[in-house]
Amino acid sequence: MQKRRLGKSDLEVSAMGLGCMGMSFGYGPAVDREQGIALIRAAVEKGVTFFDTAEVYGPYTNEELVGEALAPFREQVAIATKFGFELDANGKQAGMNSRPEHIKQVAEASLKRLKVDAIDLFYQHRVDPNVPIEDVAGAVKDLIREGKVKHFGLSEAGVQTVRRAHAVQPVTALQSEYSLWWRKPEGEMLPTLQELGIGFVAFSPLGKGFLTGKIDETTSFAKDDFRNIVPRFTAEARKANQAMVDLLNKVAARKKATPAQIALAWLLAQKPWIVPIPGTTKLHRLGENLGAAELVLTTEDLQELTDAASNITVQGARYPDTLEKTTGR
Repeated sequence: MQKRRLGKSDLEVSAMGLGCMGMSFGYGPAVDREQGIALIRAAVEKGVTFFDTAEVYGPYTNEELVGEALAPFREQVAIATKFGFELDANGKQAGMNSRPEHIKQVAEASLKRLKVDAIDLFYQHRVDPNVPIEDVAGAVKDLIREGKVKHFGLSEAGVQTVRRAHAVQPVTALQSEYSLWWRKPEGEMLPTLQELGIGFVAFSPLGKGFLTGKIDETTSFAKDDFRNIVPRFTAEARKANQAMVDLLNKVAARKKATPAQIALAWLLAQKPWIVPIPGTTKLHRLGENLGAAELVLTTEDLQELTDAASNITVQGARYPDTLEKTTGR
């Protein structure tokens, strides 16, 4: 597995990471603990050195899973986790909380669950409108000085927030959604990151599974799968959005690859400092996704995909309104 450096930082990770959320949260029932540990360790064996989790995934259980799975490989891997939500006594999200004292409490708890001495990359999960980003960056700067955190990241932040945070504590990476069917970062964000020397970590690089070609208008999701409330995943939207999968299938047939591999290879080719973090709970999907790092798309292949995708109007918002309002601040 090739390595990539996140911006101008010294954080070098595998060209493809592993998003661990879906093993515990968001996509139906959590996987069996032993199955999750086996999958994460299989990723390490295949060259993955970058793992993404958060306190709210579960909550807490995903960090514990990642911590246990990676304990034998601590010196080989980088673990990213996140702060920024208030959780009630039952672990339910109860709004934002990026107050400096809360950030430091979350860091201490995450260190224990992850079984590490320092968090490699600590993201603000969502921008808190009630706390100046300078205060947030300052709190993480303190944690870096104390040796408890190595790098600062932001998730789904807007351009001005990135600039303001970066002026206080250099931002190593911005994490946001990016794929052939969600290309908003190409507008303002990617040029800003290039200017500032900040890496980009792409979550949902397979469009929450849609770009694998294994989901169509007849697919039904588990009752606790959050795609049930995503406008882009209504049956009507899935039927309309099949055009994107048809495009991927066309190129995949020519390259002797899968649609997922084409989607990931396209993303890897956009910038050398972009690291996709596809998630999966299946070993064969892990192998398929990682195979994209070896797939070479020609300039013509990339142009064909970019141009054709630009002519497809994707139906449905990527989040319900209430969630979309928390992004891009």
